Amino acid sequence: MAKLLLVEDDIKLADLTARFLTQNGFEVLQLNRAKDVQQTISNESPDAIILDIMLPDGDGFTICKEARGHFNGPILFLTAKDSDFDQVRGLEIGADDYVIKPVEPYVLLARLNALLRRTQAITASKDSLTLGKLQIDKADRRVYLGGEEVELTSYEFDLLKTLAAHAGETLSRDYIYKNVVGREYDGLDRSVDVRISRLRKKLHDNLEQPYRLITVWGKGYLCSKSAWE
Repeated sequence: MAKLLLVEDDIKLADLTARFLTQNGFEVLQLNRAKDVQQTISNESPDAIILDIMLPDGDGFTICKEARGHFNGPILFLTAKDSDFDQVRGLEIGADDYVIKPVEPYVLLARLNALLRRTQAITASKDSLTLGKLQIDKADRRVYLGGEEVELTSYEFDLLKTLAAHAGETLSRDYIYKNVVGREYDGLDRSVDVRISRLRKKLHDNLEQPYRLITVWGKGYLCSKSAWE
């Protein structure tokens, strides 16, 4: 049974959401304020967090950014803020998905299950992927560049692992969404683009002219085989 932390100040909506998720096999912890979130994460170790942005004593963006210092599980924003700016900002600070209210309960459930399947998938092989100085430990889900560990979110790890496993090949957005995100690409979602940008920063790629994680315009993304020395 996966344990979820639901942070939502609309008590009626929170109760309905929690009841629905509980009926579908989850243990749900509820908070309606920002002040107790970090302590609850530390004490309860939830498997995933569903987070509103507008809270009476804080905002979800700040919570997400702080949580990423000690929580590597999926964070899903569930919010009425529907601007592209807010969606990109949420993804850039470490969220794994961004769902706009109102949403059908089974759509929310599907998005949540997709995140948990990706995060909780256990890699049987103990082998690591190595490209020059880039080492990806699949079993322990850790990444090292030049011997130094690179801190990645779960989403970023799975995206990098998929690209590195196909180094030298261009992977389409359709392929990436099906195999990393766990759903079909709708032609509008920018979460993969944002994650690629974050990975480039963390892996010391050239942000103006990337040579490690390369955009192949009109086709997708390519992880270089030879740019990791």
